Amino acid sequence: MNDEGRGMTPQREAAAVVDAVLADLPRHRGVVVDSPPGAGKSTLVVRAAGHIAETGEPLMIVAQTNEQVDDLVERLATERPDLPIGRLAASGYVAPGRIQARPNVSVAGRVADLGDPAVVIATADKWAWVGDRTWPWAIVDEAYQMRSDKLLRIASLFERSLFVGDPGQLDPFSIVDGERWAGLSWDPVQSAVSVLLRHNPGLPVHRLPVSWRLPATAAPVVSEAFYPFTGFRAGTGPADRALELTAGGMRTCYDRALEEAASAGWALYELPSRHTVRTDAEAVRAVAVLAVRLLQRAPVAHSERGSHRVTPDRIAVGAAHRDQVAAIRAAGVPEEITVDTANRLQGREYDVTIVLHPLSGRRDATAFHLESGRLCVLTSRHRHACVVVARAGIPELLDAHPSAEPMRLGVPVRFPDGWEANQAVLAHLAKHRVTPLL
Repeated sequence: MNDEGRGMTPQREAAAVVDAVLADLPRHRGVVVDSPPGAGKSTLVVRAAGHIAETGEPLMIVAQTNEQVDDLVERLATERPDLPIGRLAASGYVAPGRIQARPNVSVAGRVADLGDPAVVIATADKWAWVGDRTWPWAIVDEAYQMRSDKLLRIASLFERSLFVGDPGQLDPFSIVDGERWAGLSWDPVQSAVSVLLRHNPGLPVHRLPVSWRLPATAAPVVSEAFYPFTGFRAGTGPADRALELTAGGMRTCYDRALEEAASAGWALYELPSRHTVRTDAEAVRAVAVLAVRLLQRAPVAHSERGSHRVTPDRIAVGAAHRDQVAAIRAAGVPEEITVDTANRLQGREYDVTIVLHPLSGRRDATAFHLESGRLCVLTSRHRHACVVVARAGIPELLDAHPSAEPMRLGVPVRFPDGWEANQAVLAHLAKHRVTPLL
């Protein structure tokens, strides 16, 4: 938070940044907005889209997945029912009911079949097949998830652009080894924003200063660990949210962990130190039991939005690998609870999350498991509480495997460092440790 924002309410501080972004749009060929978790990124995209549409100029919006596109279409159609919206999709795409029910939304596989909508929304991959038209404006959502080679394929389609994304999340995914391009200014596996700014250093970069998702117990932790130079604050205070377990507990270690999370916003359910296979049966069982026990305790969430029962669809379980996800699901987690990898949980929001720590039970700390974005995603999906399941010994593992990635000329230094981010999160979790009764 900058000094100017210290005397402002979160609402006024966030609104001031949004106003500055909209004011910069006509002044520059590109504008970048960095958004921490739950900072209103989608709200900004929808407001900017409406702002541009009011000028009478057509707009294209780029997202990275079909789910993200559908979410944007639904939200924009709801908030701007007067705005004609085109949903450009692949030939096999079947629009979900929430899209079909919108009278101002048309769906087609070609731009020419959409009519003449004010806004056209599609994935970056779909836009790459459109080459017969240009737009005055483009908004690129989740821009840090977009590889630069995908931006290069569609850059000729628009004249001015707004790039919005979260710099603390996972890097763009690629199945190709990018070592051969490391250090080159056009490295195709870098994020679109990184390459854009390296070639256009004068573009304005704004930062949304408030997280409306993370509670006051979580925002300082996530900000310090994953956003050390572009910090943010919670939009709510310590007294604005509470998680109430309305059914009595049985004084088990699982109950104690859930009660700690409900009280403090965090809990570390720490199993004994041991080297294990990736699908650690004991850790998997602990995650599943915690999820089931949470439902049995009939949690109720109280917040600025009112009070509501925490239903299974408002709970998520996160892990680093797909085989861990499959093992957790097979261990008895109810079907209505989301169980997925960090990559697929990115951008989503829940009341309570239960996380299997990426380094739990490992003998080594690889670059994959140390990646700061992975832990950032897993620990920043919740509005009320996060329970982390891990085996003891991770700090010692980190000390035995210090960050020693090779230094390459021309490659910007990566912040935050995954080693430091893990240590910062673990130091906080240590204050909320619950161990099984032996």
